[in-house]
Amino acid sequence: MTSPRSELPPTPPNAEPPAEETGVPGFRTWRGVYTFVVVCFAGLVALLAWLTQTFAR
Repeated sequence: MTSPRSELPPTPPNAEPPAEETGVPGFRTWRGVYTFVVVCFAGLVALLAWLTQTFAR
C-alpha cells in the first residue's frame, strides 16, 4: 500500500511557493503592496518635515 504523498512529483528545493492573491486592485504581489505603503509613508514624513520647516518661521 502506497501513501498518496509518494504519488506526487517531487518539487525542486528552490521552488517558490505559489503567490497568494492580494485582493488589492493594481497590485499582483504582496511585495508591491508593501513597497507602495513604505513609499507613501516616507513621502508623508518628508511632506510633514517640509511643511514644518516652511511654516515654523
